[in-house]
Amino acid sequence: MPAPNSPENSAAPEYSVVSYGRELGDAYLAAVQRAVGVAGGRILELENAPGDGYAVTKLLVEYDGSIETLRMAVTAAAAVLGADAQGAASAVVPSSLLEPARKLLVMDVDSTLIKQEVIELLAAHAGREAEVAAVTEAAMRGELDFAQSLHQRVRALAGLPESVISEVGARIELSDGAEALVKEFLAAGHAVAVVSGGFSQVLDPLAERLQLTCAKANLLGIADGVLTGTVEGAVVDRAVKAESLRTWAAALGIEQRHTIAVGDGANDLDMLAAAALGVAFNAKPAVQAAADAVLNLPNLDVVQHFVKL
Repeated sequence: MPAPNSPENSAAPEYSVVSYGRELGDAYLAAVQRAVGVAGGRILELENAPGDGYAVTKLLVEYDGSIETLRMAVTAAAAVLGADAQGAASAVVPSSLLEPARKLLVMDVDSTLIKQEVIELLAAHAGREAEVAAVTEAAMRGELDFAQSLHQRVRALAGLPESVISEVGARIELSDGAEALVKEFLAAGHAVAVVSGGFSQVLDPLAERLQLTCAKANLLGIADGVLTGTVEGAVVDRAVKAESLRTWAAALGIEQRHTIAVGDGANDLDMLAAAALGVAFNAKPAVQAAADAVLNLPNLDVVQHFVKL
């Protein structure tokens, strides 16, 4: 018999290659499977998973190379199809997220967990929505320092009555599939957290409603029932977001290799890099280029298919 650590008994790591889109055509799926084979991977299982308004196909792949090489092979195969891919995409998920361990999902809030940018909703009450939106867009592209841009935008809110916070909270719309995603993770015993460059006064009621495990955001200055146009304390920037992921994982007894992060802007880049899988959700080009997976569908619950729940 071979020794326990002999080549005959050592299996290559297993990855999940998850394909998703409004539709998944035969040509696209064949291209992905062919790319896996050409790269030296062996397909062990194929599963078609149900989705609300989208299709998902998962390949369990045994592969002895680097995950980066497998990702490049799958991405290149899809790119060759061009328009024939019909907007479909694939993510290569590390083996650690397939393990039966407790996992931590950390998400950005504005334009990720929810459809809107809260500061723009607040600025609309001051008649300065367009001005603030332009600064937000530049900051999310990484063209401006986030903390400086936040202070600049918050100054536009000075003098608004505190009541606008509850009015804006009532207008918030969750992203499609967001509530289902949170429920699936929590029901399976995993942890779900959000960290936002937005504001605690708006986020806290939402976090309570969704029964999130952890939540962190900036604190708007308020005095005598009026917004002061300031942020109290340190700004939640990209470094704080990444540190929040690490701190929460440690506090919950979850290894960092069992974490997944989702975001859309430059402020999320460090957090996406810190997670075992960083997902760009309808994100700015620079974020898509840096992320491990790109999700350009409005359905946030596609993320549940990237892990073993």
